[in-house]
Amino acid sequence: MDLDTYHSLYQRGQNALKDWENQWPEVRVDDTLAVDPTVVEKAVTQLTQRLTDNYPFFHPQYAGQMLKPPHPVAMLGYMLAMQINPNNHALDGGPATSKMEKECVEALGRFFGLPNCLGHLTGGGTMANLEALWVAKQLHPDRFIVFSEEAHYTHKRMCDLIGADYVQIPATYKGKMDLDALKPLLEDGQTGTVVATLGTTSLGALEPLEELVALKEKYKFRIHLDTAYGGFYRALAESDPDLSAFTWTKDCNSIVVDPHKHGLQPYGCGCVLFADPGVGQVYQHDSPYTYFTSDELHLGEISLECSRPGAAAAALWLTLQCFPLEAERGFGPILKKTRQAALTMAQALEASAQLTLLHPPELDIVTFFPTGERVSEINQRTEQLFTTAMTAEPEATVYLAKLTIPSARLRALHPDITQDAESLTVLRSCLMKPEHLTTATSIVGQLISLVNP
Repeated sequence: MDLDTYHSLYQRGQNALKDWENQWPEVRVDDTLAVDPTVVEKAVTQLTQRLTDNYPFFHPQYAGQMLKPPHPVAMLGYMLAMQINPNNHALDGGPATSKMEKECVEALGRFFGLPNCLGHLTGGGTMANLEALWVAKQLHPDRFIVFSEEAHYTHKRMCDLIGADYVQIPATYKGKMDLDALKPLLEDGQTGTVVATLGTTSLGALEPLEELVALKEKYKFRIHLDTAYGGFYRALAESDPDLSAFTWTKDCNSIVVDPHKHGLQPYGCGCVLFADPGVGQVYQHDSPYTYFTSDELHLGEISLECSRPGAAAAALWLTLQCFPLEAERGFGPILKKTRQAALTMAQALEASAQLTLLHPPELDIVTFFPTGERVSEINQRTEQLFTTAMTAEPEATVYLAKLTIPSARLRALHPDITQDAESLTVLRSCLMKPEHLTTATSIVGQLISLVNP
């Protein structure tokens, strides 16, 4: 479908909403809300000019951070609902979009193997993880929350915020939780919740969830799964052995996923799910001015956030109607291409003498660096290539990100490199767009041509 078709659908939706509005007596817009059209036109011109001061997140030559535009279907749903501006905190603030949100949560719950879960949408993964950690603390106030050094930095920050005791344990050279460091903590019996990550921010690594589930059976702790980035790859878990870790999501106590990453949504859409709906009791509170229109559960009664945009629920709901959470249609074919793009790029890097693959990708994040004999040399060449690639002619520009890791990890990955610096800076590419599959090899070729000998 082209943009003209989406514009036509948007106009049709506007007309339908206008018909709905016309059920009530006509309202004359107050004069204080009037704006001179020439003022608006000038401001819009300034806005669009300023918005061009962005990197081309839409283009496959942008292969840096976890950024891409939302799908037009999501934008359509968001814009139509935004005209009403529902608030999903309470049913009276957004009856229709609250129902849509619950349907989205049910769909995601089934997707992850939690058919009876309790959950809701959030402003993003940070808020969703805060809520999951807060619940973990409420359930086990005297026990530790444990996560690896490769977990997202907000886990440490959020534990500080809620006053939860935590232990951060080392990661292996593959960027995953070191189970040998975890086991002594479990044997002490003071661990309440272990945070696992499927799709780490740095490498896209899949932490050993299957092994954690086995340890959970023995030591009786909770598992919180942070799969904000990788979660939608659950669609391929049965068809791709490399993604089998996602088959164990059903054994997690709570899960966080970000539809605004691989779920095609605009930013501002995260989700938290709890396997046991009984955890809703820890949210118990009363509001004398909010929860009065229905005996049905209000989403605000199971959320730390109060006001939340119903438009986000409408956008996700519409997207899920058009893109099922399945392997062979909907999200599956999209993610197959992004995964294959990463594998294709990795193969091209391995065939190159000028660039070196840091570690084989497990999702769609590829890390690499200009070939060198010493860490200090590699760091310098990485900075040079990063700058050169972003300032080249438009047809040759490649937008990348950087990642710093302890150089000690190279002992296992690349033992021939001399470690003359404590940290190693590498280049990092998030190949989030299916279009990256057709450009992955050419991106490597462009970078090779820019490498300083």
